[in-house]
Amino acid sequence: MYKTILVHVNGTARSTERTRVAARLAARYEAHLVGAAMTGLSPYMFPIGSMEDGVPAVVFPIKELRDEAYRALDQFETTASSEGVNSYERRIIDDEPGMGMSLQARYSDLIVVSQTTLDDFRPRLRTDFLEYVLFNGSRPALILPQFPVQSEVGRSVTVAWNGSPEAVRAITTAIPLLKRAQKVNLVVLNAGKEADLRGEDPGADIALYLARHGIKVEVTATNAGRDDGDALLSFASDTGADLIVMGAYGHSRFREFLVGGMTRTALASSPLALWMSH
Repeated sequence: MYKTILVHVNGTARSTERTRVAARLAARYEAHLVGAAMTGLSPYMFPIGSMEDGVPAVVFPIKELRDEAYRALDQFETTASSEGVNSYERRIIDDEPGMGMSLQARYSDLIVVSQTTLDDFRPRLRTDFLEYVLFNGSRPALILPQFPVQSEVGRSVTVAWNGSPEAVRAITTAIPLLKRAQKVNLVVLNAGKEADLRGEDPGADIALYLARHGIKVEVTATNAGRDDGDALLSFASDTGADLIVMGAYGHSRFREFLVGGMTRTALASSPLALWMSH
């Protein structure tokens, strides 16, 4: 069950959409909602005098950045209250968004963020924000698409299954949501590959596991062709899904995040909400 939900708050219009979706989930599960706004100011900046004589001191617009975060949190509070959330709080954090959200995620059950667009890449939002939060937040993330969500997230769900630990974590963290879904389609892409992970009847074992949780699953095993990511998005669209549950695959290499092809395609191109876990 989800008892603490963390949502990324900033001054963009999409922040209100994130808060609305997160607030509805919080109301549904009687969860505590945390709105976190990051100023973009690293804690390491605060000794801002120069280190050497003759070097000009670096001055950051601290008040302006905090005022912007407070205004975003005011909107968060208005939206959360209008959605009937009984328990919520606002947090302002002096850090850049990727690290700030990842640290706050340790005390939450779920993170709510959005796909990034060119409008989001202001100086305080790193270009690998989603990847950083997914691989460092240690919690599942609900990632909203670039366009507004038209229906309640989680009514019709596509679950991507390949037997990997990442897929296991994504599915098990989504169980409370899957139990409320009206339709759950589990798809096994390229079912003939890695039979040791998928079993003799691909998808049957995980479907049985979910059935014991009261979740009725329809299993489809198919060949994806060359692009697993596009095949997954097409399957979800064809089956009328509003959410895709999938593992996030990748690894870090000294401040660089290398994501798998399906993960990259979903993060960049999915028109549907994503439930991802690493």
